[in-house]
Amino acid sequence: MLPAGVTPPADYVIGPDDQLSIIYWREKDLSADVVVRPDGMISLPLLNDVSAAGLTPDQLRVAVTQGATKFVEEPTVSVVVKAINSRKVFITGQVGKPGPYQLGGPTTVLQLIATAGGIAEYADKKKIVVVRRENGKERTLRFNYSDVVKGKNLVQNIELKPGDSIIVP
Repeated sequence: MLPAGVTPPADYVIGPDDQLSIIYWREKDLSADVVVRPDGMISLPLLNDVSAAGLTPDQLRVAVTQGATKFVEEPTVSVVVKAINSRKVFITGQVGKPGPYQLGGPTTVLQLIATAGGIAEYADKKKIVVVRRENGKERTLRFNYSDVVKGKNLVQNIELKPGDSIIVP
């Protein structure tokens, strides 16, 4: 029986701090529970360091299956995602609880602000910024809290992506 895992989102790629179980069928000595290191690698018996960050669980399964063919005839491998800790967003500034937050599922700017304890009394609600890194470049997206809560200009209430930072001045 496979250990229970979490259901990763459709766009999930493995990242640092994620917890995985690598299970070789009928090869308990090769199987391991691992945490992805900050350098994106995992350590497995016999295979040593294997690159995991940036791969989907299926791509990692293929990689560790190929690596094991040196030691096992026709290895059957499962990759179970036990915990997703790499999908973080950050909120700073005039909110109740600034800091990093896990993206467990689809989350909008407004939902993150609510999770972070709401906007402080003296915050500039019209000048909130989402900083996003795309293709190696920082991009800023404006968010006017006052408009969104009135039901205006709702397109700015975007879905957040891992690594986004929200600044509430």
